[in-house]
Amino acid sequence: MERGSMSLPDSPIKTRHSGRDSIAMDGVDANEKEGSRSESSSATLLEMEIQDEHRKHDYDDLEKQPGDGSRPRDKFRNTRARLTLWMTVNTIATVAIVFTNKAIFDDPSFRQSQVAFATFHLFITALTLYILSRPFISLFVPTGMRLRPMLPLATAMCLNVIFQNLSLTYSSITFYQISRILFTPTVALINYLFYQKSIPRNAAYTLLPMCLGVFIISYYEPKSTHHPEAEQTSMLSVVLALTSVFIGSVYTVWIASYQRKYEMNGFQLLFNQAPIGGVMLMVLIPWTDKLPSIQTAPLNKWMMILLSGGLAAIINLSQFFIIAGAGAVSSTVVGHVKTCLIVALGWVISRRPVTDRSAFGVILAITSIVV
Repeated sequence: MERGSMSLPDSPIKTRHSGRDSIAMDGVDANEKEGSRSESSSATLLEMEIQDEHRKHDYDDLEKQPGDGSRPRDKFRNTRARLTLWMTVNTIATVAIVFTNKAIFDDPSFRQSQVAFATFHLFITALTLYILSRPFISLFVPTGMRLRPMLPLATAMCLNVIFQNLSLTYSSITFYQISRILFTPTVALINYLFYQKSIPRNAAYTLLPMCLGVFIISYYEPKSTHHPEAEQTSMLSVVLALTSVFIGSVYTVWIASYQRKYEMNGFQLLFNQAPIGGVMLMVLIPWTDKLPSIQTAPLNKWMMILLSGGLAAIINLSQFFIIAGAGAVSSTVVGHVKTCLIVALGWVISRRPVTDRSAFGVILAITSIVV
């Protein structure tokens, strides 16, 4: 949900990959990436590049096959076309869900329904994964786990989703998306401090301009508008964004630990987490939320909530095919494209005047993740 919704996030695993997102559950992809890393990060990066190169050679070899080879050539062309289609669908759905959720939370009657909204998305995620695991589809094999060891992870997942939504609620879309870039250095720092895992020196160098870019946009972005509410909540926006990044990073590291310990992939782990998290949050709704009246709340907002749930399901489904069909390095581009699109559209739609310094911060942060 990268990405204000619970969805399969974007990041590489041993044989699969997903993008970087903002909202719909911006957790499992990054989690799978961390879970699949070996003790040497540089060796893992080299392996991913080799895998991508082998896949490229496979495509090239099939393209060169003459005569009867037209059938496998067509098969691989169709595969590449389907992968491109799923990447496009995933990108559109991820961008759409950020703006849809933002529009929902802009209504004061829904701002106090954060837990209920997160519960809705968790159950949508659970239902989607359940359908995808059924024998007539069988996109992955479900694996059950005992309740007790899942409770800490499910709790972290719930907090991750709620604080993502809160960050989106009280921030501009541009700041929300840019702040999520801090996931990478935060996860790297946690892994270094608690698991003695280091990253290649060149990769570490890119984290410095990344953090600097986020700091610049954090400082100057609220000053680019004279909207009184934005000025009043600017400090709250920063606090919520940083809290969301910290909780999401801890959740990412825990996911990696669970994957190694229980030998489960991200889909199997999320299949166990989502229903537990949904039930946990549902119990809290009477004490934490003030639900809007069905009669008084605008009809278009209820339709947006349904649309948000449908987009979350599409993201989960498309992410599966991206993970299965794309190389770990090349499919990272999908996450970069989504970040750039969300930031650019966020600026255009908000009609905020863009200062040179805030624009420089955005360019610096995005360049660092692409490089």
